[in-house]
Amino acid sequence: MEQRPALTTQLAVACLGAGVITSFAVAQGQNPFTALGITLFSAIAAVMVGQVL
Repeated sequence: MEQRPALTTQLAVACLGAGVITSFAVAQGQNPFTALGITLFSAIAAVMVGQVL
């Protein structure tokens, strides 16, 4: 059986990936709080999908 990375590791990687794009969006003028919400939503969604698959 294949072992999955720890939940915290999955969340950290997902946040880093989403954070890169979010940083670009903030640099283009998006509200930082909106960008943070999108980042958190994206990270949690990615972890949930990772747990199912």
